[in-house]
Amino acid sequence: MPTTERRRLGPAELVQLTAVARRFHLDGRSKIQIGEELGLSRFKVARLLERAHSEGLVTIQIGRPAEIDTDLSEAVRLRLGYEHVVVADLDDDEPAVLRHQISRLAADHLAEVVEPGDVVGIAWGRSLLDLAAQLTELPPCSAVQLCGALARSDVDASTVDVTRKVAEASGGSAVTFYAPLLVPDAGAATALRREALVARAHSHYRRLSVAVISVGAWGTGLSTVYDALGERERRSLARAGATAETCGVVFDRDGAPLDPGLRSRVIGVGPADLRRTRSVLTLAYDARKADAVRAVKAGGIGTSLVTHTALARRLLA
Repeated sequence: MPTTERRRLGPAELVQLTAVARRFHLDGRSKIQIGEELGLSRFKVARLLERAHSEGLVTIQIGRPAEIDTDLSEAVRLRLGYEHVVVADLDDDEPAVLRHQISRLAADHLAEVVEPGDVVGIAWGRSLLDLAAQLTELPPCSAVQLCGALARSDVDASTVDVTRKVAEASGGSAVTFYAPLLVPDAGAATALRREALVARAHSHYRRLSVAVISVGAWGTGLSTVYDALGERERRSLARAGATAETCGVVFDRDGAPLDPGLRSRVIGVGPADLRRTRSVLTLAYDARKADAVRAVKAGGIGTSLVTHTALARRLLA
Protein backbone atom coordinates (compact mmCIF):
# COMPACT_ATOMS: atom_id res chain seq x y z
CA MET A 1 0.00 0.00 0.00
CA PRO A 2 1.58 3.32 -1.02
CA THR A 3 2.60 5.67 1.76
CA THR A 4 1.24 9.18 1.83
CA GLU A 5 3.94 11.82 2.17
CA ARG A 6 3.15 14.81 4.35
CA ARG A 7 2.45 17.92 2.29
CA ARG A 8 5.20 20.49 2.44
CA LEU A 9 4.37 23.60 4.42
CA GLY A 10 3.58 26.68 2.39
CA PRO A 11 5.07 30.01 3.43
CA ALA A 12 1.79 31.35 4.84
CA GLU A 13 1.30 28.18 6.87
CA LEU A 14 4.85 28.46 8.16
CA VAL A 15 4.21 32.01 9.31
CA GLN A 16 0.93 31.01 10.97
CA LEU A 17 2.43 28.00 12.76
CA THR A 18 5.33 30.12 14.00
CA ALA A 19 3.01 32.87 15.21
CA VAL A 20 0.86 30.40 17.14
CA ALA A 21 3.84 28.57 18.61
CA ARG A 22 5.55 31.79 19.72
CA ARG A 23 2.44 33.08 21.45
CA PHE A 24 1.88 29.78 23.26
CA HIS A 25 5.43 28.74 24.24
CA LEU A 26 7.22 32.06 24.59
CA ASP A 27 4.51 34.57 25.48
CA GLY A 28 2.52 32.21 27.72
CA ARG A 29 -0.84 32.90 26.11
CA SER A 30 -3.62 30.32 26.32
CA LYS A 31 -5.14 28.59 23.30
CA ILE A 32 -8.32 30.64 23.77
CA GLN A 33 -6.39 33.92 23.83
CA ILE A 34 -4.43 32.96 20.72
CA GLY A 35 -7.63 32.00 18.94
CA GLU A 36 -9.22 35.34 19.76
CA GLU A 37 -6.14 37.22 18.50
CA LEU A 38 -5.87 35.30 15.24
CA GLY A 39 -9.54 34.58 14.58
CA LEU A 40 -9.20 30.83 15.12
CA SER A 41 -11.03 28.30 17.27
CA ARG A 42 -9.09 26.87 20.22
CA PHE A 43 -9.34 23.45 18.52
CA LYS A 44 -7.65 24.86 15.41
CA VAL A 45 -4.96 26.41 17.62
CA ALA A 46 -4.37 23.02 19.26
CA ARG A 47 -3.98 21.35 15.85
CA LEU A 48 -1.56 24.06 14.72
CA LEU A 49 0.55 23.56 17.86
CA GLU A 50 0.68 19.81 17.21
CA ARG A 51 1.74 20.49 13.62
CA ALA A 52 4.45 22.92 14.79
CA HIS A 53 5.89 20.13 16.95
CA SER A 54 5.68 17.49 14.23
CA GLU A 55 7.33 19.80 11.68
CA GLY A 56 10.21 20.49 14.02
CA LEU A 57 9.40 24.18 14.42
CA VAL A 58 9.13 23.63 18.19
CA THR A 59 11.55 21.51 20.14
CA ILE A 60 11.54 21.05 23.90
CA GLN A 61 14.85 20.86 25.71
CA ILE A 62 15.08 20.28 29.45
CA GLY A 63 18.27 21.87 30.69
CA ARG A 64 19.94 21.76 34.08
CA PRO A 65 21.20 24.52 36.34
CA ALA A 66 24.83 25.24 35.51
CA GLU A 67 25.94 24.64 39.08
CA ILE A 68 24.09 21.36 39.70
CA ASP A 69 24.55 17.99 38.01
CA THR A 70 20.93 16.85 38.02
CA ASP A 71 21.64 13.45 36.45
CA LEU A 72 24.26 12.54 39.05
CA SER A 73 22.01 13.90 41.79
CA GLU A 74 19.18 11.59 40.80
CA ALA A 75 21.48 8.60 40.30
CA VAL A 76 22.95 8.94 43.79
CA ARG A 77 19.52 9.50 45.30
CA LEU A 78 18.24 6.27 43.84
CA ARG A 79 21.38 4.29 44.73
CA LEU A 80 21.63 5.35 48.37
CA GLY A 81 17.97 5.95 49.18
CA TYR A 82 18.02 9.64 50.12
CA GLU A 83 14.93 11.81 49.72
CA HIS A 84 17.03 14.54 48.12
CA VAL A 85 20.54 14.70 46.67
CA VAL A 86 22.19 17.84 45.31
CA VAL A 87 25.48 17.34 43.45
CA ALA A 88 27.51 20.47 42.79
CA ASP A 89 28.87 20.34 39.24
CA LEU A 90 32.50 20.97 40.17
CA ASP A 91 35.73 19.69 38.66
CA ASP A 92 37.88 21.58 41.16
CA ASP A 93 39.43 19.41 43.86
CA GLU A 94 40.61 22.27 46.09
CA PRO A 95 38.95 21.64 49.51
CA ALA A 96 38.20 25.31 50.18
CA VAL A 97 36.45 25.68 46.81
CA LEU A 98 34.45 22.48 47.26
CA ARG A 99 33.48 23.43 50.79
CA HIS A 100 32.30 26.90 49.76
CA GLN A 101 30.16 25.75 46.84
CA ILE A 102 28.63 22.80 48.67
CA SER A 103 27.85 24.98 51.67
CA ARG A 104 26.12 27.52 49.46
CA LEU A 105 23.89 24.88 47.89
CA ALA A 106 23.23 23.40 51.33
CA ALA A 107 22.17 26.82 52.63
CA ASP A 108 19.67 27.09 49.77
CA HIS A 109 18.42 23.55 50.40
CA LEU A 110 18.04 24.23 54.12
CA ALA A 111 15.69 27.08 53.26
CA GLU A 112 13.63 24.58 51.23
CA VAL A 113 13.12 22.07 54.05
CA VAL A 114 12.67 24.30 57.11
CA GLU A 115 9.07 25.06 58.04
CA PRO A 116 7.76 27.75 60.40
CA GLY A 117 8.11 26.67 64.02
CA ASP A 118 10.76 24.03 63.34
CA VAL A 119 13.59 23.18 65.72
CA VAL A 120 16.77 23.21 63.62
CA GLY A 121 19.91 21.52 64.95
CA ILE A 122 23.33 22.68 63.76
CA ALA A 123 26.45 20.53 64.15
CA TRP A 124 30.11 21.54 64.12
CA GLY A 125 32.35 21.60 61.07
CA ARG A 126 34.12 23.91 58.65
CA SER A 127 31.47 23.35 55.98
CA LEU A 128 28.77 24.38 58.47
CA LEU A 129 30.65 27.58 59.24
CA ASP A 130 30.54 28.35 55.52
CA LEU A 131 26.86 27.42 55.34
CA ALA A 132 25.92 29.78 58.16
CA ALA A 133 27.89 32.61 56.56
CA GLN A 134 25.96 32.18 53.29
CA LEU A 135 22.51 31.75 54.82
CA THR A 136 20.34 34.79 54.19
CA GLU A 137 16.81 33.89 55.23
CA LEU A 138 14.85 31.05 56.83
CA PRO A 139 11.25 30.65 57.95
CA PRO A 140 10.78 31.49 61.66
CA CYS A 141 12.38 28.69 63.68
CA SER A 142 14.66 28.06 66.64
CA ALA A 143 18.27 26.95 66.18
CA VAL A 144 19.89 24.45 68.54
CA GLN A 145 23.58 23.63 68.90
CA LEU A 146 24.02 19.90 68.32
CA CYS A 147 27.48 19.46 69.79
CA GLY A 148 30.48 21.11 71.33
CA ALA A 149 33.39 22.37 69.26
CA LEU A 150 36.96 21.32 68.59
CA ALA A 151 39.62 24.00 68.52
CA ARG A 152 41.38 24.39 65.16
CA SER A 153 44.10 26.82 64.18
CA ASP A 154 42.41 27.45 60.80
CA VAL A 155 38.96 28.26 62.25
CA ASP A 156 38.24 31.42 64.25
CA ALA A 157 34.52 30.83 64.91
CA SER A 158 32.74 28.40 67.20
CA THR A 159 29.66 26.24 66.92
CA VAL A 160 27.95 28.83 69.12
CA ASP A 161 28.57 31.42 66.39
CA VAL A 162 27.21 29.07 63.73
CA THR A 163 24.02 28.38 65.67
CA ARG A 164 23.45 32.08 66.34
CA LYS A 165 23.86 32.95 62.66
CA VAL A 166 21.23 30.39 61.71
CA ALA A 167 18.89 31.83 64.35
CA GLU A 168 19.49 35.34 63.00
CA ALA A 169 18.55 34.23 59.49
CA SER A 170 15.19 33.04 60.80
CA GLY A 171 14.55 35.73 63.38
CA GLY A 172 14.24 32.98 65.98
CA SER A 173 15.97 32.00 69.19
CA ALA A 174 19.33 30.25 69.58
CA VAL A 175 19.97 27.48 72.11
CA THR A 176 23.72 27.35 72.66
CA PHE A 177 26.37 26.30 75.15
CA TYR A 178 30.11 26.59 75.54
CA ALA A 179 31.74 23.18 75.76
CA PRO A 180 34.21 21.04 73.82
CA LEU A 181 32.95 18.25 71.60
CA LEU A 182 35.29 15.75 73.21
CA VAL A 183 36.40 15.66 76.87
CA PRO A 184 39.10 13.50 78.52
CA ASP A 185 36.84 10.99 80.24
CA ALA A 186 33.24 9.87 80.86
CA GLY A 187 33.10 11.49 84.29
CA ALA A 188 33.91 14.92 82.88
CA ALA A 189 31.29 14.43 80.15
CA THR A 190 28.60 13.48 82.69
CA ALA A 191 29.36 16.58 84.74
CA LEU A 192 29.22 18.84 81.69
CA ARG A 193 25.91 17.40 80.52
CA ARG A 194 24.39 18.40 83.87
CA GLU A 195 25.27 22.05 83.40
CA ALA A 196 22.20 24.19 82.74
CA LEU A 197 22.95 25.38 79.20
CA VAL A 198 24.15 21.98 78.02
CA ALA A 199 21.15 20.24 79.59
CA ARG A 200 18.82 22.76 77.95
CA ALA A 201 20.25 22.02 74.52
CA HIS A 202 20.05 18.26 75.13
CA SER A 203 16.37 18.63 76.06
CA HIS A 204 15.72 19.95 72.54
CA TYR A 205 17.31 16.99 70.74
CA ARG A 206 14.19 14.83 70.99
CA ARG A 207 12.18 17.64 69.38
CA LEU A 208 14.44 18.25 66.39
CA SER A 209 12.64 18.86 63.10
CA VAL A 210 15.73 19.46 60.97
CA ALA A 211 19.42 18.79 61.55
CA VAL A 212 22.45 19.85 59.53
CA ILE A 213 25.53 17.65 59.84
CA SER A 214 28.81 17.03 58.04
CA VAL A 215 30.46 13.66 57.47
CA GLY A 216 34.08 12.89 58.27
CA ALA A 217 36.08 9.86 57.20
CA TRP A 218 38.55 8.04 59.44
CA GLY A 219 41.79 9.52 58.19
CA THR A 220 44.09 12.51 58.51
CA GLY A 221 42.52 15.72 57.27
CA LEU A 222 39.16 14.03 56.68
CA SER A 223 37.65 14.44 60.15
CA THR A 224 38.16 17.10 62.82
CA VAL A 225 37.59 14.39 65.46
CA TYR A 226 40.20 12.08 63.96
CA ASP A 227 42.69 14.94 63.80
CA ALA A 228 42.03 15.81 67.46
CA LEU A 229 42.84 12.32 68.77
CA GLY A 230 46.20 10.83 69.62
CA GLU A 231 47.70 8.20 67.34
CA ARG A 232 47.07 5.39 69.78
CA GLU A 233 43.33 6.11 69.97
CA ARG A 234 43.07 6.58 66.21
CA ARG A 235 44.58 3.15 65.61
CA SER A 236 42.44 1.52 68.29
CA LEU A 237 39.25 2.80 66.71
CA ALA A 238 40.50 1.88 63.23
CA ARG A 239 41.04 -1.70 64.40
CA ALA A 240 37.47 -1.66 65.71
CA GLY A 241 36.28 -0.76 62.21
CA ALA A 242 35.99 3.05 62.36
CA THR A 243 34.94 4.33 58.93
CA ALA A 244 32.94 7.50 59.48
CA GLU A 245 32.24 10.18 62.05
CA THR A 246 29.58 12.82 62.57
CA CYS A 247 28.87 14.82 65.72
CA GLY A 248 31.50 12.74 67.50
CA VAL A 249 29.69 9.48 66.77
CA VAL A 250 32.01 6.95 65.09
CA PHE A 251 30.48 4.39 62.71
CA ASP A 252 31.79 1.18 61.22
CA ARG A 253 31.45 0.35 57.54
CA ASP A 254 27.96 -1.12 58.05
CA GLY A 255 26.63 1.95 59.83
CA ALA A 256 26.76 0.64 63.40
CA PRO A 257 28.00 3.18 65.97
CA LEU A 258 31.14 1.86 67.64
CA ASP A 259 30.58 0.87 71.25
CA PRO A 260 32.11 2.31 73.34
CA GLY A 261 33.75 4.40 70.61
CA LEU A 262 33.89 8.00 71.82
CA ARG A 263 30.27 8.34 72.86
CA SER A 264 30.87 8.41 76.61
CA ARG A 265 33.20 11.41 76.17
CA VAL A 266 31.19 13.39 73.60
CA ILE A 267 29.07 16.43 74.39
CA GLY A 268 26.38 16.40 71.75
CA VAL A 269 23.46 14.75 70.02
CA GLY A 270 23.25 10.97 69.75
CA PRO A 271 22.46 8.80 66.71
CA ALA A 272 18.97 7.90 67.98
CA ASP A 273 17.94 11.57 68.04
CA LEU A 274 19.27 12.11 64.51
CA ARG A 275 17.44 9.04 63.20
CA ARG A 276 14.06 10.31 64.37
CA THR A 277 14.60 13.83 62.98
CA ARG A 278 12.31 14.62 60.05
CA SER A 279 14.99 16.10 57.78
CA VAL A 280 18.73 15.60 58.19
CA LEU A 281 20.92 17.47 55.70
CA THR A 282 24.29 15.80 55.22
CA LEU A 283 27.22 17.74 53.77
CA ALA A 284 30.22 15.86 52.40
CA TYR A 285 33.17 16.84 50.24
CA ASP A 286 36.36 15.00 49.19
CA ALA A 287 36.02 11.83 47.13
CA ARG A 288 37.86 9.87 49.82
CA LYS A 289 34.76 10.13 52.01
CA ALA A 290 32.60 7.81 49.87
CA ASP A 291 32.72 4.90 52.34
CA ALA A 292 32.01 7.31 55.20
CA VAL A 293 28.92 8.71 53.48
CA ARG A 294 27.65 5.18 52.84
CA ALA A 295 28.31 4.22 56.47
CA VAL A 296 26.40 7.17 57.96
CA LYS A 297 23.49 6.53 55.59
CA ALA A 298 23.55 2.81 56.44
CA GLY A 299 23.27 3.90 60.07
CA GLY A 300 19.89 5.42 59.28
CA ILE A 301 21.04 9.03 59.38
CA GLY A 302 20.41 11.47 56.56
CA THR A 303 17.45 12.40 54.35
CA SER A 304 19.39 14.79 52.09
CA LEU A 305 22.95 14.77 50.77
CA VAL A 306 24.77 17.78 49.35
CA THR A 307 28.05 16.85 47.70
CA HIS A 308 30.10 17.31 44.51
CA THR A 309 30.88 15.53 41.26
CA ALA A 310 33.92 13.46 42.23
CA LEU A 311 32.40 12.16 45.45
CA ALA A 312 29.08 11.43 43.74
CA ARG A 313 30.84 9.35 41.09
CA ARG A 314 32.73 7.45 43.77
CA LEU A 315 29.43 6.70 45.51
CA LEU A 316 28.14 5.14 42.30
CA ALA A 317 31.28 3.10 41.63
